[in-house]
Amino acid sequence: MKLERLLLHHIEMPLVAPFTTSFGTQTVKRTFLVEARLRTADGRTAIGWGESVALPDPVYSPEHLAGAALVIERWLAPALIAAGEVTAETVGHLLRHVVGHQMAKAALEMAVLDAQLRAEGRSFASYLGAVAPTVPSGVSVGIQDSVQETVRVVGGYLEQGYARIKLKIQPGADLAPVAAVRRTFGDDLPFQVDANAAYTLADAAHLSRLDEHGLLLIEQPLGEADIRQHAELARRMSTPVCLDESVVSAEAAADAIALGAASVINIKPGRVGGYLEARRIHDISRAHGVAVWCGGMLETGIGRAANAALAALPGFTLPGDISGSDRFYTEDVVTEPMRMHDGVVDVPTGPGFGVEVDPERLERFRTGVTEVESAAR
Repeated sequence: MKLERLLLHHIEMPLVAPFTTSFGTQTVKRTFLVEARLRTADGRTAIGWGESVALPDPVYSPEHLAGAALVIERWLAPALIAAGEVTAETVGHLLRHVVGHQMAKAALEMAVLDAQLRAEGRSFASYLGAVAPTVPSGVSVGIQDSVQETVRVVGGYLEQGYARIKLKIQPGADLAPVAAVRRTFGDDLPFQVDANAAYTLADAAHLSRLDEHGLLLIEQPLGEADIRQHAELARRMSTPVCLDESVVSAEAAADAIALGAASVINIKPGRVGGYLEARRIHDISRAHGVAVWCGGMLETGIGRAANAALAALPGFTLPGDISGSDRFYTEDVVTEPMRMHDGVVDVPTGPGFGVEVDPERLERFRTGVTEVESAAR
């Protein structure tokens, strides 16, 4: 296929409630959707969609939203257009000369992959090798204003049927809310915490006090570069240590596993450069007996559908952050938003990612559009 035209649709979608982590509070989702138009060998036009997971500010990773858009416009998209023949499997190779910028590359690969599978009439789940028609739906709970509010919010999600609770923590908002949730909802609740790199190894004794609460895992307690420190922390805690921000590639995952820095890995496709690299991390982790689960970045229905298919691979043995669209949005950008039912979400079976962008909603949420087009069209 040949990439002929690329559109970046910049959108803003209000959240149903503020979402607070150790690095800030979001009240609106600002992102861009990638619309890729490719010409197939038999002359048909195939359209695919991707989305950026970069945050507006470089607080989760070095990437940020405006920078990701600029890198795509100035370097990445022109490289794919100039390449002539493009497939999802060659996107990473064609963009290898640009150092880093995994989130920008992932958004492009995603759009090309969707278009390619739509042209073939094939679902993403089938392409990946998914083995389950549904995946368990976990929910991520942001830092609340009080312990009482934390318990109330968690209780609300459990009433809705979510299969697992992940609670964001930070210094000063950790032991008390964790203890209250465990005390209120019992030892059988699948329960984990996420620190988003808010601690240092000097906090090891404090973090070890979480061991008494029987957590599934503690996610990214230390800085993203602190692989050796994570390995040391893992030796001091009985709670399994999970890495998120530290794992930016399959190579990084292999290193972390070899050093004993992670017994669990959170796979976020956007963070690692795309769904094909995410599958490689799944394969490496599974080969080494390391559990993986699929994390979330407040994706729209496009990313949620793709994440559900990824989480249906056999190595995803823990519930992921694949909540229903209504967890974050009153209205999604796709025609059929993902719904959670009975603690699970369905893996889409339609061509590509199996969802359709709603033109009217896209227009309503859109704040701007940028076009990159082939001069030889």
